[in-house]
Parts: sequence; C-alpha cells; structure tokens
Amino acid sequence: MSARITVVGIGEDGLDGLIPKARGLIDEAEVLVGGERHLSKVPLGGEQRIDWDGDFDAAFDKIEKMKDRRVVVLASGDPLHYGVGANIVRRFGADQVNVIPAPGAFSLVAADLGWPLADVKCLTVHGRALEAVTLYLTPGRRLLVLSWDGETPEKLAGLLTARGFGPSRITVLGNLGGDDETRTEGTAKKWTGETVPDLNTIAVECVAGDGADVLSRVPGLPDDAFEHDGLITKREVRAATLARLMPLPGQTLWDVGAGSGAVAIEWLRAEPSAKAFAVERDPKRAAVIARNAANLGVPELKIVEGEAPGILSGIETVPDAVFVGGGVSVPGLLEACWDALSPGGRLVANGVTLEAEQRLLFFQNEFGGDLTRMAVSRAAPVGPVGRLQTFQPLKQVTQLVTIKK
Repeated sequence: MSARITVVGIGEDGLDGLIPKARGLIDEAEVLVGGERHLSKVPLGGEQRIDWDGDFDAAFDKIEKMKDRRVVVLASGDPLHYGVGANIVRRFGADQVNVIPAPGAFSLVAADLGWPLADVKCLTVHGRALEAVTLYLTPGRRLLVLSWDGETPEKLAGLLTARGFGPSRITVLGNLGGDDETRTEGTAKKWTGETVPDLNTIAVECVAGDGADVLSRVPGLPDDAFEHDGLITKREVRAATLARLMPLPGQTLWDVGAGSGAVAIEWLRAEPSAKAFAVERDPKRAAVIARNAANLGVPELKIVEGEAPGILSGIETVPDAVFVGGGVSVPGLLEACWDALSPGGRLVANGVTLEAEQRLLFFQNEFGGDLTRMAVSRAAPVGPVGRLQTFQPLKQVTQLVTIKK
C-alpha cells in the first residue's frame, strides 16, 4: 500500500531549497498542512489548507478523514529529528507516511561551524526543561541545542555559568538558511543578553572553569552530589544496585521508597532514553527529589507522592525494573512490585534491618533470586585532632535480585 501522507521538510529558504521531487508533491497536493510560518512559504493555489498552530491533534483528526486525498505536511528541516514527523508516524503508521527530509538546524549549524556532526551531542529544549542540558556538560564537549525562543540563549548562558562552565563558547544562529540569518557569539559568563530571533539554534563548546560541576554518567556519584537528609543509598551500594537494575534504552524503572531519588536519577543519567518513577510518601523528600533531578540534568523524572504499595496501582507505565530501597518490611510491598513487573524484569531490593532481611529471605524462598550482603567501610579521622585515620563501617546492606521469568 502506498503512503497517503507526505511530510516534506522545508527550511527558511522556502521552495527554493527543495529538491524537484518535493516541490512536485507540494504542487500536486490537494491538502496542505503546516504551521503558519511554513504555509506562508508556499504561494496560494487551489488546495485546502490546514493550519495546525497550537493544536496538532485537531489537525490529525481532520487528516484522518481525508483518506482519498493527496495530503502534504510541511515541517521544519528533518521532520524525524526532534520534528513533527515522529508524531505523524505514531498517529498514522509508518506505512502510511512518506518523509522527504531537508537539511535540519543541526546539519546547517554543524556545516557553518565545521563541526563533524557525529561528534556533537544534539539536544532540544523546545517545550522541554532547560536543565536537561546539564547532563551533557563535560569539558571539551560540543553541544547543539534547539531553542524554545529568543530568550533561551541568555537562560542557557546563565545555567552554564552557574555550573562553572562560564568560559564556554556560545554561538547562536537565528533564522538559519533565510535571507535574514543572524549570528551572535560570546562566552557564557559574558553573554550580553543581545536580542536574537525566536527561531534559533545554539552551539556550545564546553569549557570548565574553576569550581565546575564535572560529573560522570557512570553510576556512583558522590553522596554530596545529592541533597538528602541521610536517607540515601550510599555511593558504593548505589553503583552495585544500578549494575543489577541494568538501565537499558527505553525501559522504565520504579524507585519505591525513593528518599533522595538517587537511584532513579542515576538510572536516567546512565540511559537518557529510559524513564523512571520515584515513589515517595514524604512531601518534603518528594520536593528534594525534584530539586535533585533538575540539578543533575534529569528533570523528566516522574515523582509519585504517596504510600506504597497502595499508590503503585495508579502508575500506568509497567516497569522493566523495580528498586525497593525503603519499606522492604512493609507487608505486601515486594509482592505488589513483583506483580507489576514486566516479564524479564528485574526486582532489586535493599534492606539494612533484621526485619528487612527476614522479608528478603522469605521472598527469595518463594520467588527465587540471589542474596548478597555488602559491607563498606570508609576511612575517617580518629578523634577531634584527626591526625590518624581508621576505617568506619557503614550499615551492612542485604540485597535481593530476582528476575521475573
């Protein structure tokens, strides 16, 4: 079956920048769909026009009823790279959609700067939290960021400076490919706040200054990287826990009894395409989790405030992995997490009390898995003078890992 919807990528240079095939499809379209900016680049003809500014779903509903008409959708650049093409494919199916891409903003900026695109991290903060950029701030890294509006460069410069990356070089290209293309350059800490077009893309060359927050995405961040009240899975145990949870692309974690949210946050940092829900009954700790998630570059972490296991039934996304770091001895909690877990999913539960150990042993006897006891000691000064050191043991942790066959 041939595709009945064609998505054509179009740049600021309008029809002049399209290949002949794309121009021909637009000329033959019976229905032309797009935002006002894109539609204005095509002279009026006899076709019906649907302007979807502000309401994609309503436009999709109209397209759904046009099964026998030639529908062409105009989109920015490469429609499948942070573009509307992905939404169209999800709605109508890949076999019903033909996509003809044009050079997108990332390609145009990389070409302008001479940056090999394969070596650049491409991001978008269009309709997304700016803090997500924090995850990728490492010395020497190059970033390309699709802006939300003309104020985004100044906000990003402020974020970089606050993180100790003030010396980073910023280049902002506005209205890429158009006759009114603009270019603004500077460093984050000296950014002037000069007005730039709303349609802009930001290039960042990350340079760490004194006191920069340089953090690896390998699990096991320092405990003081998180705001917490002592209820946190300690660094050494957290690294081992994440290894057993196995963050994988597109998979979902439930972090039950999340405390500071450290495990869920490191799950997302390890695999940004994954999802995570942090379940916490204490409102103050839930607020701490939100701050930690934003501060560490994963503001998309979903926080579920309430008492487990009862609150778990309200989470619609089935987990591929569940971590129980608090409340192991709560009756029915492990069983509820096990029941919710997808086939092949991993249940990891840590306990430090005798009661928790008993629950873990009971659960293992019924559902299988393996138990590990972890004992960690850290060197610390002896006495108030602190000239000598001795190892101070942390609380031992018993860990159960069970895979749902």
